[in-house]
Amino acid sequence: MHSENIAAYVGLDVHKETLAVAIAAPERLGEVRYYGTINNEAQAVRRLFQKLQ
Repeated sequence: MHSENIAAYVGLDVHKETLAVAIAAPERLGEVRYYGTINNEAQAVRRLFQKLQ
């Protein structure tokens, strides 16, 4: 495992046309938040991760 700081964990529930997104805090008992759904397309995933930076 790398020795870098983790800002958050991102979970993706993959479906044919959409991705459901959840974001979890890095702490063991950290908060988990439902972000929403995005289209299952490369450009939508890129936009998501740009927003999360």
